[in-house]
Amino acid sequence: NFINLLAGPGLLICELDYHLLRAPMIIILIWFGYDICFEVEIIDLLPLINSGPFTSWAIPVLGVRGTSYFLGASGWIFALLLFLGFWNKKLVYLGALESCVTFVSTLTMLPFVPGAWHSGASGFQAMTIVSAFLLKDLVLLVVSVYLLRQDVSRVVSSRDASNLESGVLQGSCCVSRVFKLLFSVPTAPALG
Repeated sequence: NFINLLAGPGLLICELDYHLLRAPMIIILIWFGYDICFEVEIIDLLPLINSGPFTSWAIPVLGVRGTSYFLGASGWIFALLLFLGFWNKKLVYLGALESCVTFVSTLTMLPFVPGAWHSGASGFQAMTIVSAFLLKDLVLLVVSVYLLRQDVSRVVSSRDASNLESGVLQGSCCVSRVFKLLFSVPTAPALG
């Protein structure tokens, strides 16, 4: 059977997907941190940074070189936190959380960046390379959210049983508990 063949070589190894997603995120953040430290790179990104609702403050406050150092150091710190997460469950979720913040801030640039949409396209606007460059951050955001969920779940599950009884996480998914609450049929109290 094909499914058994796929399951045999280790495709179902515990946490394989988690590690396969974490490692590229570390590499991407290191590369981003390295690349943005060059003045030519930060100058190319000025239209993006100046247009973003969460990043437009950076150039006026930090200047071009300061923004370059800030963004580069941030990428390296987030990568380091994600890397340390292979050994330290409590540090890792900070890296994943900061990664989420990073990619939310870059995605919010999309509607505001000049030159992101072809004006000559009829009907729905067609993307330019600028918007395509930013759109890839949607996948990176989803990976960051997945890693954050896994990391927080690991921290919570490592607590003792008395903390688990507080209702934070009791072995079942929050969504399934909400559905059970919303769609359960109440039973009438017994008369008697």
